[in-house]
Amino acid sequence: MDFPSSFALFLRLCSRHSMLSLFSGCAMTAAAKYTTKLQAGLGLVPETLKLLVIWQPGMNGQDLLRAALASGDFPTVAARRLRNVIIEAFCPRYLPDDAAPARLLKGIVAKTTKDDFRSLCFLFTSRANQILFDFVHQVYWPRYAAGGNNVSRRDCLDFVASAVSERRTTSPWSVATQIRVARYLLGACADFGLLGAMRADARPIVTYRITPTVASVLAHDLHFKGLGDNALLRSPDWGLFGLEAEEALGELKRLSLRGELIVQSAGGVTQVSWKYKSMEELVDGIAQG
Repeated sequence: MDFPSSFALFLRLCSRHSMLSLFSGCAMTAAAKYTTKLQAGLGLVPETLKLLVIWQPGMNGQDLLRAALASGDFPTVAARRLRNVIIEAFCPRYLPDDAAPARLLKGIVAKTTKDDFRSLCFLFTSRANQILFDFVHQVYWPRYAAGGNNVSRRDCLDFVASAVSERRTTSPWSVATQIRVARYLLGACADFGLLGAMRADARPIVTYRITPTVASVLAHDLHFKGLGDNALLRSPDWGLFGLEAEEALGELKRLSLRGELIVQSAGGVTQVSWKYKSMEELVDGIAQG
């Protein structure tokens, strides 16, 4: 990315950060406090794939735990550790909304690329862990846009320490806990492909872009959650992939070339005609290629 483009993206990200604070500040203090649940598994991408094979619609966390223990697919994982992975990580990420994320991933995993699957895991994990969601918005993408080469442990620790001082955590965190959470943030970003292998005290930033399949899933998911076409484009979820509303609109226009929807946009007003009438139909469409 050249300097003018990088600088323009940096200014847009700063503006978006301000808007995120305006729209989500109250919710964050009341219902989206930061927790340490990310420690239960960081990215958990390979484990998620194995658990989705075992999971069946209608299973809750305890059902899945019993089935996973009986499957023999986790011979080197202690029962207590497996419980933490399922109850503290898999369930909050993939079983909300009547297990809609798990149903989606289970339905398309055989027809998606490894990168698409990982990106969708990133989306659902970020939604379930506000601290990761905000870290990506407030640290990773601004650093990327400013032309930075890496994200360091110090960057993560400063972010966590600031959150604690601003009382955005469920309880005051000790210095030891702050250090662990900072490490979890770096590790999760690496697991999801945003950062590379640790070098000295930092991880290099990796080029990270949304793919058509992930853009389609995100757009349809927001649509079926009840967001209007214009509100959909302004969802902070797009920001996880470094996209603003105008860039999200560009992704929808590319999807229209694939025949998945029809986009009309003029004068700042966007209207979308949706081919698929449910997430189940979208899953079938992706599975059929």
